[in-house]
Amino acid sequence: MSGTAAGPSCLERNDWICGEYLRTRSQELVDATVQHIGITAVSVLIGLLIAVPLALVARRWRRAAGPVLGLTTVLYTVPSLAMFALLTPVFGVSAAVVVTGLVLYSLTILVRNALAGLQAVPAEVREAARGMGYGSARLLFEVELPLALPALVAGLRIATVSTVAMTTIGSVVGYGGLGNLIASGMEGYFKAEVLTASVLCVLLALVADLLLMGLQRLLTPWTRTPKKAGARARRGARTVKAVG
Repeated sequence: MSGTAAGPSCLERNDWICGEYLRTRSQELVDATVQHIGITAVSVLIGLLIAVPLALVARRWRRAAGPVLGLTTVLYTVPSLAMFALLTPVFGVSAAVVVTGLVLYSLTILVRNALAGLQAVPAEVREAARGMGYGSARLLFEVELPLALPALVAGLRIATVSTVAMTTIGSVVGYGGLGNLIASGMEGYFKAEVLTASVLCVLLALVADLLLMGLQRLLTPWTRTPKKAGARARRGARTVKAVG
């Protein structure tokens, strides 16, 4: 409610932290957050679907590695406002402009990490798999990609956090998720709106990173095995020494 005998409300005082703002603008915050998550998720997913084939091409033909990595690096150097301006005549003022720009930016990280993961697969492992009758497709999906997962997911975590932050820039075309609230709050110097939307962006990045970290641990249980095996070996050695 507005100011009373007890004094003006936090909205009237334009406080940074305002519970009344959260109550009265909850649906607006939810809508902006959903849009932010949707744009981020679609952008990272499309970027991953493009990055893995590009990494495979770069790994298969070494001469292609330089141009592929060079092109994705050059794309990352293009300022975001200039990128959106270049894409607007093609896609119009739509969410596709933001998604396409974010996909192009994500390729720099995703392609490099996917390539690094694939190159780290030991040659003897590939040879052993071929000796067991694995074809190219089975070798890729059952041997190479699983072993490349740690590097790939590490890149995915960085790309996701980066995309959460960069999605806010989409406010220039009206599709920036929480960035729309930050932009409007800055324009009207609405402190609670700016702070709340900014905090939500940070929380989204943290939650996304934690979820991907958990996914990595779930999909790559063997990365934890050496520590456990080493601990068991040390315990066994101590037992043998004690018995001896």
